Amino acid sequence: SVSFLLVSLLAFWNPPTTAQVTVESVPPNAAEGKDALLRVLNLPGDTASLTWFKGETVLPTHKILLYVIDTKITTPGPAYSGRETIYPNGSLLFQNITLNDTGSYILQIINQKFETALVRGQLQVFPELHKPSITSNNSNPVENVDSVVLTCESQTQSTSCLWSVNSKSLPDSPRLELSLDNRTLTVHGVTRNDTGPYECETRNPVSADRSDPFTLNVLYGPDTPTISPPDSYYRLGANLSLSCRTASNPPAQYSWLINGRPQPSTQELFIPNITAKNSGSYTCSVYNNATRLNKTTVKTITVSEPVSQPLLTASNTTVTKDDSVVLTCSSNNTGVSIQWFFNGQILTLTDRMKLSQDNSTLTIDPVRKEDAGKYQCEVSNPVSSNKSDPVRLDVEDDSTEQSSGLPPGAIAGIVIGVVAGVAVIAALVYLQYFRKTGGASDLRDVTEHKPSASNHSQDQSDNLSNKIEEVAYSSLNFNVQEPKKSTSASSSPAATETVYSEVQKK
Repeated sequence: SVSFLLVSLLAFWNPPTTAQVTVESVPPNAAEGKDALLRVLNLPGDTASLTWFKGETVLPTHKILLYVIDTKITTPGPAYSGRETIYPNGSLLFQNITLNDTGSYILQIINQKFETALVRGQLQVFPELHKPSITSNNSNPVENVDSVVLTCESQTQSTSCLWSVNSKSLPDSPRLELSLDNRTLTVHGVTRNDTGPYECETRNPVSADRSDPFTLNVLYGPDTPTISPPDSYYRLGANLSLSCRTASNPPAQYSWLINGRPQPSTQELFIPNITAKNSGSYTCSVYNNATRLNKTTVKTITVSEPVSQPLLTASNTTVTKDDSVVLTCSSNNTGVSIQWFFNGQILTLTDRMKLSQDNSTLTIDPVRKEDAGKYQCEVSNPVSSNKSDPVRLDVEDDSTEQSSGLPPGAIAGIVIGVVAGVAVIAALVYLQYFRKTGGASDLRDVTEHKPSASNHSQDQSDNLSNKIEEVAYSSLNFNVQEPKKSTSASSSPAATETVYSEVQKK
């Protein structure tokens, strides 16, 4: 802002209020080594002489220059440095201004009536700033151990200082502390994230300059190392390539142990064509010789053979609905996992299915029609998997065996009855034939020789015939009592009775 000179007029002369005399500095803040002007405004027209004094009082020893309007003669005073120039309008020019030129000045105005007025002005001179620099009290702080004090060094003391980190204003953090004059920045409990870069900027009203970036060398680590790749299981004959990594400043030193045996101190570890003997614990150790800290990580490696094809067997591949079936998955490999498949898809277990504890057997009880299809089992270890050949399960409906509607016992009874009936009918036919032919001749022969017994023999023959008929009829009735519901079975007695009737007629 423009600094205006305070105007102090003597009581015995008051210039017109419409033309108050003022003095202003141009520029308001002068830079050392440049030019500056104390410019006079509204100078009265009846001015006879102008005199500039340095300081707060009008003393002959403080006189800089006297200028007479009529004669245009300039007379220097004791305070004249040779760099000042006065103009007819009263303005005072300073060339190659210095810091010593800073201060108050008084302009004495005398009019033609020898009346005097005093006008005061102020000149501010600031140095041209040079590039600051940043220094640190600890060039190699240790993370979470040390604190660091950064100082903004400037050739000029009367300046303000502004700090930045990573090209941004300082964050609001309890670990960052500024001094009252902002010249020092303290970083408490320094971490690896406090490396920077830091910059400080000095300013005054006439200039500003920024330091070069400053980066802290924070010592940290090593962190717990990581071993990559993350795989822990490898196929027999594969190449094993492991890499160990950690965050550390300065860089960490690496070493390996395999099952407790030291290996070459490298960051990478490579073993070709691994066997089961290469299974075990792999330890990576890291060490920072600056922080004197070390960390380790252990990784377990398992080398496995590829699994062979399992064998799937079934207690029965064709079962009747509501029966049960057991499927068994057999493998020559140990430590495998077993997964079941149905028609090419992972088997979804129902409440009728049960797996053994090791998943090697699958029991379905009771079996339903929807259980028919192709079953497979798959065995796997961390490096391979293999599926069995499919086993097809067929499920038959029990109605195919009982299409007649009769139980198996009834059907067997009908068959036996029919066979027995046919045998009896054949016997009856033979008997009737015997009675009407040869049997009669034999009886007549007997009668001729033993007439007294003819009637008795005839009665015995008749009784025998009757008994056979009764037995045949009873046998037929017994064998057809059970299957009353079957059309074919119920027709058997009628057919038998018809045959029997035909025999009687004969």
